[in-house]
Amino acid sequence: MHYCVRIVSLAALLLAAAVPTQAAAAELVSLATPRGAKQAFILIKPKAPVASVVLFAGDHGALGLTGAASMKWGSGNFLVRMRDTFAAQGFMVAVVDAPSDQQKGMNGIFRMSKAHAGDIAVVAAYLKKQADVPVWLVGTSMGTFSAAGVAIGAKGIDGLVLTSTITRSKPHWSIAKSHPDGVASMALGQITVPTLVIASTKDTLIPPSATKPLAAGIANARYEVIEHAGHLSNLQAPTQFNSLLRQHVERVQVAEHQGHGHRPPRGMRSVPAP
Repeated sequence: MHYCVRIVSLAALLLAAAVPTQAAAAELVSLATPRGAKQAFILIKPKAPVASVVLFAGDHGALGLTGAASMKWGSGNFLVRMRDTFAAQGFMVAVVDAPSDQQKGMNGIFRMSKAHAGDIAVVAAYLKKQADVPVWLVGTSMGTFSAAGVAIGAKGIDGLVLTSTITRSKPHWSIAKSHPDGVASMALGQITVPTLVIASTKDTLIPPSATKPLAAGIANARYEVIEHAGHLSNLQAPTQFNSLLRQHVERVQVAEHQGHGHRPPRGMRSVPAP
């Protein structure tokens, strides 16, 4: 499988994850979007960041941010809780709230909309002005609708990670008929960035058998299963979760450099496909 995308610094970061950087201060940023909404997010910018991650919380996604460290909802969400961990490893982090006109919560329709993709494209452009490094989208549970939708509809995105991906819509959801298989019903063929889909053997809500076909629908996707973990795999099995991320990005980086006739960056090792 060939991955061709500029992911120069992210792999180097993950290799150096055991050497955390000095803690960075967080700030609340609010940007005007082309459609007239306000898009707020917590920004954590370490010194000389090597990559950016945009984190999408699950459920309704309306954090109700009132400051860089205060929110009305979502403080216990595992991606939100991990924001300082990402930053300590050198990531510039954007924890996105629902936009100003969706503060009652984002449903599946909005999460997959062009409006949402446009809002997050503004965030991605802002991050790249702060530091010219790759921007990856990371979504969990309902946040996978956002991450996949933005990867489909926005420019300036370099990679995608889907974990605990929704693969079946509940009967009462507004998207139940149009997207009965959840994210798997989206136009996944339009995703061109390298993608990592992670499932867990003990996830009773979204078993591996449901996510494997989804990964097969994405051209540049890699599918991995974490043993003995449930729905919150990166909390229940953090070592395995982080290892999968590191190995995936290493493969992307090595393939990118080999495809251009270059040697992998110093300190990067070639990871064979399993």
